[in-house]
Order: sequence, then structure tokens, then C-alpha cells
Amino acid sequence: MLSVKAMNISTNAARNKVNEQISSKKSLLCVGLDSDPDKIPGMFHEMKRPVLEFNRSVIRATREYAVAYKINTAFYEARGLEGIEDMQETLENLPCESLSIADAKRADIGNTSRMYARAFFEQWDFDALTVAPYMGTDSVEPFFDYDQKLVFVLCLTSNPGSEDFEEQHLLSGSALYDAVLKKVQEWDRNGNAGIVVGATKSDRLRAIRKAAPGLFFLIPGVGAQGGSLRESASLGADEKSQGALINVSRGIIFPDGDFASPEAFETEVSKKAAKLHDEMQSIF
Repeated sequence: MLSVKAMNISTNAARNKVNEQISSKKSLLCVGLDSDPDKIPGMFHEMKRPVLEFNRSVIRATREYAVAYKINTAFYEARGLEGIEDMQETLENLPCESLSIADAKRADIGNTSRMYARAFFEQWDFDALTVAPYMGTDSVEPFFDYDQKLVFVLCLTSNPGSEDFEEQHLLSGSALYDAVLKKVQEWDRNGNAGIVVGATKSDRLRAIRKAAPGLFFLIPGVGAQGGSLRESASLGADEKSQGALINVSRGIIFPDGDFASPEAFETEVSKKAAKLHDEMQSIF
């Protein structure tokens, strides 16, 4: 007989959706749509909706290899209503079989978090959301109440500033990120919990996976931040070679060169995605 947690995990829609894609495509690739208008090729600025058309091109170029897309909401919120409209239409353009992640890093007192959860899981209907754990249980419970979604809790991030708090040691002797890891497993009553672990922390990734075999991992930091894709894939995936996503943003969506057409741009983006996909094959 399956345990209650095993049953919950097996019936989580978002988790099943992305794991099916991982197995089908033999890929852990998540494409980050950190679509900075100042960095997109000039030809897109000649179009009526530059960021939206840029995103559409990236999606077309990567959909063969990607199993998930992560929309960094800051790059859309910064542009006001126009940016929010671009985010909405980008979400609508994502392949329906791919996992959609809102990288919003939300969490606040309970009644505010309920509104955040409603915004990202009902208004926009993302499959997953990133949240911050540092206000404690009541601040994240509203997100976990959506038992068919995935909630990625910041644990050990890829940025240098992770040393300021996440890697500091508590009186117990363990690091703060270890305490977060344990708490997330307590919150995982519906099989819908995940953590964010930076690819630049690959020296600790094996131990984190061993300590939390049932959590879903979102692993940013490959590419521009210098994390190892091979180590992230081999150490981050679970025993079924599932349960993890390797996010690459700038390393895919901003290829070098001048492009005369969207087709030329898409060809180069597709090559980058294919190369990353090929590098992951060793774990399957």
C-alpha cells in the first residue's frame, strides 16, 4: 500500500505534468524568460510588442528541448501595465504540456500571501511559484493550500549574497538553509513542495538531495552565473532522473551576434538549447 505522502505526490498535477515531459524529452531544461528590453535584438524593437514577440521567438526555438519556462516577473512588473500584459500573453503562448513557473519570490503575512497565491495560481494560472521562507509557516501556507500546484521555496541560492544569511550557522550548528530544508519537508503535506538550490552550490547539492529525496528541485545559476550543468543534472535529479529543473536564462535567450530576422535569431537560440539538452543526456 502506498503511503499518504506517496499518494499525494503521485496525484499532484503540476509535478506529474513536468515529470512526464522530463521522461519524454529526456530533458531537465527550464528556459528563463528574463526578457530585458535593453538586451533583446534591435529587430524586435521595430515590432509593436517587442518583448512579447521576442518571447514568442524564444518559445518557438526551445519548445523541442524545454520542459518548463520560468517567467521572472520583475522584468514585466518594471514596465507597468504594458509589461503585465506581455506577461499574460507570454503565459498564454507557452506550450500547454510545459510547466509554467512564476519567479516572483513572494510571501508575507497570511492574508497578503493568500492574495499573492490567488494572483499567481488563479488570476494567471501558473503551474508553480517561487516563494521566500523567512517569515515562517503562516506566510507560505496559503501557497501550499493549492495542492495541484508546485511551490518552490528559496533554500540555497546561487548569488554571492547567499553567504549573508542562508549559509550562516545557527546555535544548533547547522546552516540556516538546512533548517529551511527541514521545514519545507514538513510543509510538503500534498507533495507540492520544492526548493530553489543554486547550480553554483554543486558541492552541497548531493547532500541536499540525499536529505530531501522527495522534494522537487529548481536549480538556477547555469550559464552566466557559472554553475555546472552536468553536476546540477546528475546531483539534483531524483532516483528516477526526474524531480529537478535546470534553469538557464541569459545563456539561452541572449545569444551573441546581430540577427537580420526572427528566424535567424531562433536558429541560434535553438542551437544553444539543443547543446544544453545534449549535455544532460548522461543522466538518462
